[in-house]
Formats: sequence, C-alpha cells, structure tokens
Amino acid sequence: MTAQTPSDALEKRRTRTLNYQRLLNWFFSLFILTGIINALKPSPYDFIFLIVAPLWFLSGIKIHRGVVFILILWCVFELSGFLALMPYWGEPNPTLYQFQSLDVICTGFFFTLFFSERSLSRGRLALNVYTVSAVICALVGIASYLNIGGIGLLWSGDPGRAAGTFDDPNLYGSYLTLAAVYLLQGLLLGTTRRTFLSAISFLVLIIGIFVSFSRGSWGAVINASTLMAVTGFLTVRSKRTRRRIVIMGGVTLGLGVATLFVLLSQPEMRQTFFQRATIAESYDQGITGRFGNQIRSIPMLLERPEGFGPLRFRNFFHLEPHNSYVGAFANDGWLGGFLWIIIVVSTGFVGFRLMFVRSPYQEMAQVFWPVLFSWLLQGFQIDIDHWRQMFLCFGAVWGFEAARLRWCGQQKQAATAPEPGGNLCPAGPTQ
Repeated sequence: MTAQTPSDALEKRRTRTLNYQRLLNWFFSLFILTGIINALKPSPYDFIFLIVAPLWFLSGIKIHRGVVFILILWCVFELSGFLALMPYWGEPNPTLYQFQSLDVICTGFFFTLFFSERSLSRGRLALNVYTVSAVICALVGIASYLNIGGIGLLWSGDPGRAAGTFDDPNLYGSYLTLAAVYLLQGLLLGTTRRTFLSAISFLVLIIGIFVSFSRGSWGAVINASTLMAVTGFLTVRSKRTRRRIVIMGGVTLGLGVATLFVLLSQPEMRQTFFQRATIAESYDQGITGRFGNQIRSIPMLLERPEGFGPLRFRNFFHLEPHNSYVGAFANDGWLGGFLWIIIVVSTGFVGFRLMFVRSPYQEMAQVFWPVLFSWLLQGFQIDIDHWRQMFLCFGAVWGFEAARLRWCGQQKQAATAPEPGGNLCPAGPTQ
C-alpha cells in the first residue's frame, strides 16, 4: 500500500471542502429560486430554509463584530412582538402573524451571517439566482396578464393587475425590482458578459413591473435605478466608464419611454394605467380611508405603550395599517416601533457608507442598498415587514459591512508592513 503524503491529504481536504461548498451553494440557490412561490402557504421556500440553514451551520458560525448590533436589534424587536402578543395568545391570527415574523427574521439572521463570509462570491450567486427567478416570475406575470394559454391572472385578487406567482400585485412588482437594478448596473458599467440576454431580461422585468400596475413598484424601480446609476457615476474612477453610464443611461431611458408608449397603445392597459397613476386612490382618502386610519391611530397608540397587538390594527379600523412604521407601533408597541426606526436609520447609515467608501463590496452594495432603501420608502404606504426579499437585502447590507470592516483591518495591517501598499480604505467618499 502506498503511503499517503501530506500533499495528498491536503488535496483530499480541499476536495471535501469544495464539495461541501458546492452542495451548500446548490441548496442556497434553490432557496433563493423558490422565493417566487408566494401564493402557496407554506411555501417550498420555508421548507428549503430548514435544510440550507442547518447545512450552513455545519461549517461553523462566525459572528463578526460588525453585525452584532443589528442582530441584537432584531432579537429585541422580535421579543417586543411576542410581549405584545401575550394578551392575545389564544387568537389564531395574531399568533400566526407573530410566528411568521419570527420566520422571516430568522432568514434575516441567516442572510446576515451567510454574506459575512465569502461575501463577493455569495453575493453574486444570490443576485444571479434571484435574477433568474425574477425573470421567470415576470414571464408568468406577463403571460397571465395577456391570458396566454388561458391561464388568466392566476392568484391576483385585483382584476386587471398581474401578480405572477404572488398573491399580491404590489409584492410581485416590488420583487422584480432587485433583479432589474442588477441587470441595469451590468449594462451601464459594461460588466455583463451577455449584453443582449441582459437587455432582453431587463425589458421583460420592466414590462412585468408595469403590468403589476403597482404605484409603489413603479416608484421603487425608478428610485433604485436612479440612485444606483448616480452613485456608480460618482464613485467610478474611469472616465470611459462614466461616459458609458451617461450614454447607456440615456439609451435605457429612451427605450423605456418608447416601451411605455407601445404598452399604452393598448386601450385596457391605458385605462388601468391612468386609473392607477394617481397619488391617492379613492380608498386612500377620507377619515376611514387608508391615510385617515393611520392619522386616527396615532392618538390611540400614544395612549397604548403596548400597541394594539400583532395583526390587531384591523380590529379597530377594519383595514391593515398599510404603513410599516405605524404598523410597528401598532403590532409591537412603543418598544418595537422605536426599534424598527433604529433598524431603518442604522441600516441607512451603513448602506450609504458602503456605496460611497471604496471597497471590494462597493459595486454590489450599489445594487442591494438602493433597492432596500426604495422598499423602506414604500413602507410608508404599504406593509413590507414580512417581505422575504427585504430580509435578503438587510442581510446583504450588513454582511457586506462586516466583510468591509474585516477587509479594512487587513489593509491597515498591510500598511504597517515594511513595504506598505498604501491605505486602500479611505474614511470618506471615493473621488
């Protein structure tokens, strides 16, 4: 028998590590891909999480100091929800709602720690798989809107609005935003390897978002795309790339306007578009409308430090709050409401810093944070607190921040070496 050399043993360990990472990536990809299956409850997404999380756990958990703050905030926020639930524990809807909150926050924990390690490769994998799932979802949405093959509008409860594989047109339209901004960044910066395929996929996503007739989704994709393009222009060093961003941005805008005119040439689309393209619908207005309910709830919540209890806003106003900031105080009490504001503000600070401070994670942060920022703005007019994709972005932002801090530490150590390579971790925006 041939004796095993140390190099042979090392090679076997590398092979086992490679196979484990490949298996983990495969299940993680399946996890992200099934995120579009929203109309079925529970979704395959929930079951696959029960596989991918323990599988990832086997590699060992490393908690970087950069994510301790947000993890503590999420823990206390979730605890506040269960404290608010205590008087209504026997009510099925509030109890189910709070356990659903626990479920999505657990995924947020997972994403935060998952993206803290192997951040670039895992970030790209997540965006690539997410984009594939979003294009599939958009194609289903478009096909259902056009009633191709007689499939109709599937699960959409709102006539004339596509919902794809979701049961809510607003959630469907917003889900597509992350993939659209990612594809657009690749086209603007010239980093995509398949320009034609990216352009076609981007067009499919934009049409998919349009036929959702979701005002929030329209605003989110415009806001996130603009923020991504502007920050990319300001931080990129190559003048040639800056010119490309301007030229490709103009071409994209022109094609977008042309596509809009083509779509609006269809009478049904035109009628629905002008009906939806208003600041406030009829159900938003009046003392018992969406905004009226939010205003009327504030004096009541000022007298109730414990809030109304999870999912009990409807017991007082016969509607959901349609505002995640009001909803945080209503569902989780003062403690949960203020914690939600702290979570949003602190993530905003981290997200904008990631976009402007030069690091290996800057370009990817210029996709994740503009989209998350746009969704958080949507939170003022819709309930976003159980959106799966939002916790993916929360996890990515904080995971990249942990990776950036670790990278900065490595650069500072290199700068003190006998032949320093210079400080590559500036304290301010890249010029």
